[in-house]
Amino acid sequence: MTHDPRIIVAIDRPDASSALALVRHFSPEYCRLKVGKELFTAAGPSIVEQFHSLGFEVFLDLKFHDIPNTVQAACRVASTMGVWMLNVHAAGGRAMMEAAREGVQQGGGASLLIAVTLLTSMNQQALDELGMPGSPMDWVKRWGQLAVTDCGLDGLVCSAREVAGLRSELGQSACLVTPGIRPTEQAGQDDQQRVMTPVQAIAEGSSYLVIGRPITAAANPASTLERIHADLAACP
Repeated sequence: MTHDPRIIVAIDRPDASSALALVRHFSPEYCRLKVGKELFTAAGPSIVEQFHSLGFEVFLDLKFHDIPNTVQAACRVASTMGVWMLNVHAAGGRAMMEAAREGVQQGGGASLLIAVTLLTSMNQQALDELGMPGSPMDWVKRWGQLAVTDCGLDGLVCSAREVAGLRSELGQSACLVTPGIRPTEQAGQDDQQRVMTPVQAIAEGSSYLVIGRPITAAANPASTLERIHADLAACP
């Protein structure tokens, strides 16, 4: 690809046919696609192949979190599939993340490998309930340093509200992928707790934006995507 769209549309659909019907409205010029647990469980690896055949790059968002050998094997297979990006949970620890990195290399090494720090549905109350002392930002920075600086992963999934702090910790080369993005006119947060508009997120230093329902549930998903893409293209 000669272009590098910053929008990753989350294709959270229960089956391949509805996913493909939605995706055919979009252009690879404006976005990449995220395949998560629901769609991958329903449609399997073939949905990735079908999205590739339509010209889209795919972020495989399965958040691998298991013993190192299992995660290494899963990352090797995902990389062999040719996905643009995949992720693991930083909470799996150093040995698991290093094994994930080795798995990607064994699969060809072309896929970006990033780590999830805290889900954007997590807030201070959730951390307190889990007995995890400290603020969300404390945990994001700690796990971010472990994943990127110590284990050599390409970047993180994080809240856009945490990007500025992570940039100061990890530098400009880290790939920071931010869900919880809501256009200004869409005030509802759904089940996201830490959200930001697309332009704000890019200004803060996000590399890529994961946007789901604000695009996929819009009356006209294609025009909504194009409008957000145009807004981002105007960013410095």
